[in-house]
Amino acid sequence: MDLFNSWLVQQPIAHRGLHDKATPENSLSAFEKAINAGYAIELDVRIIADGTVIIFHDEALSRLTENDGYVKFLNKADLSLLKLKGTEEHIPTLEDVLTFVNGRVPLLIEIKNNDKVGQLEKAVIETLKDYKGEYAIQSFNPYVLEYFYKHAPHILRGQLAGYFKGEKLSFFKRYALKRMLMNKKISHPDFIAYEAKKLPNIYVRKYKKLPLLAWTVRSQSEYLKVVKHCDNIIFENFEPTI
Repeated sequence: MDLFNSWLVQQPIAHRGLHDKATPENSLSAFEKAINAGYAIELDVRIIADGTVIIFHDEALSRLTENDGYVKFLNKADLSLLKLKGTEEHIPTLEDVLTFVNGRVPLLIEIKNNDKVGQLEKAVIETLKDYKGEYAIQSFNPYVLEYFYKHAPHILRGQLAGYFKGEKLSFFKRYALKRMLMNKKISHPDFIAYEAKKLPNIYVRKYKKLPLLAWTVRSQSEYLKVVKHCDNIIFENFEPTI
C-alpha cells in the first residue's frame, strides 16, 4: 500500500471527533459531526476492569464526567450510569463506535496504555477483526506498536512522538521518545505522528519515507505554518481551510 496516496494523508483528522463546548470529545455526537464534515476521526481507547475497550482519553473520570474515580475500575454496566459532562451521552465502547461509524470515514485509534502491554492490544485486535472500514492505530508507547507488529502486522501502526515538555517522564524516556530511538528495533511504525509545535526537526527527517502527521493543530495560522512540514494534520478547536 502506498500510504502517501491513502486516507492517512488525504483528509484532515479530527482530534477526538469534531467536539466543542456543547459536544464532548470522544462522543458519538462528536464523531457524527466529523463524519458530516468529511473528516477522518482520531479517538482514544482504554480497557476497563471487565476487559471492555472504551473510548476515553483520561485515566481519571473527573474532567469529562460528573464522577470521580478511575476508568480502569469500571465495568461495562457502569457505562450506562455515567454521563459525559453536561450531556445525556454515555462513554461509548469501541464496539459501539465501529457499529456507529460503519466505514463512513477512517479511524485513527490511539492506544492509551502505560501499563503492561497485551490485554488492551489483544482486545482491540479482536474487536477490529471483522470491521470493514479503514483504520490505523497509534501510540506513544513503542511496546504497544511492537505488539501489533508481532500479532497483527496487517494493521497500520503510527509512532506518536514529541518533546514531552511538562510530562512526568524520566530523562531517558524523554530522550528516547523525542528522538524516536526505538522505531527501528521495537515499534516498526508505518507512519509518524509528531508534535506540531516542534516541526520541522532533525528527528523526523530520518523518516522521510514514512507519512508524517502533525498533532494537535489548533488554529488556521498554526495549520499554515506546519502544513509545509507534514503530510496531514490532527486538529481540534477549528476547521482547517485547505
